[in-house]
Amino acid sequence: MEKAAIRCIIPAMKQRRVGRDGPLAGAIGYGAMPLNWEYGTPVAEAEATAVVHRALDLGMTLIDTADAYGPNEELVGRTLRGRRADAVLSTKVGLVVRTAAPLTYDRDGRPDHIRASCDASLARLRTDVIDLYTLHRVDPDVPVEESIGAMAGLVAAGKVRAIGLSEVDVDTLDRALRVHRISSVQSELSLWTRGALADVVPWCDAHDVAFLAYSPLGRGYLTGKLDTADLAPSDFRSGLPRFERAAMEANRRIVDGIAAVAERRGASNAQVALAWLLAQSPRIIPIPGTKRIRYLEENAAATGLELSAGDLERLGALPDPLGARY
Repeated sequence: MEKAAIRCIIPAMKQRRVGRDGPLAGAIGYGAMPLNWEYGTPVAEAEATAVVHRALDLGMTLIDTADAYGPNEELVGRTLRGRRADAVLSTKVGLVVRTAAPLTYDRDGRPDHIRASCDASLARLRTDVIDLYTLHRVDPDVPVEESIGAMAGLVAAGKVRAIGLSEVDVDTLDRALRVHRISSVQSELSLWTRGALADVVPWCDAHDVAFLAYSPLGRGYLTGKLDTADLAPSDFRSGLPRFERAAMEANRRIVDGIAAVAERRGASNAQVALAWLLAQSPRIIPIPGTKRIRYLEENAAATGLELSAGDLERLGALPDPLGARY
């Protein structure tokens, strides 16, 4: 029996609030990017719609995308037809595709760009309001106060309900908070990327700000089901340092450590990795992405897994990974 099938009872999804005054969302959300951007072959629209609808049915109500993800916003908008009220819709602004092959981005945090991009996102998403609007990356040429000021204006105009930042340090968060209430921080966090636990997550705890953990399964590697041979040339992971053959082989000790806990608990690696994240702070909302309903259901079932103090100690002692994130 595959471990993915071990913990198959899906409990009622627990909820966590997106910031002090933000909406309630499922404790585990859904990252929509892999449906048709950067992760190999896109899925058919009917399949994408089935995945998003199943996520909503499971209580994974925070649906995350970005204007930098090519056609992803448009796809998400179409999948939410008839279900928009069930979703906490999250998108991002501030990264602009510079080249397609290789895929590279520029940063643009100018107020005029943010305002125009919001209108474009609203149209692509087929909605009148964005529940959570996040500055994807801070533009080094634009003071963060100016970018956040423009986003605050969108809140005042009723186009956005709440705002957040992605991949920022505590000093930048303090500066942003002096301009407007910050509801969320989105950064990479997982059992092989733990840096945010040192300062950003404690900052979120202290300021009642949600932390959206992207790539919570190590871009699929921590599940123990991924091999470099599985990656298509169009899959951006094939160019990441941690997905080089030598690094993947060295990092097997991390996967093996997760698997040891998973075997004792009758769970999958993915469920252990997500349960570990949920245990780190009540403000963490992991947003794993997947193209397959069976993995979506496996992820949702992680909310019913309570790790013991011993489990958490063993997972906390796992080695650091070989290879940089990017």
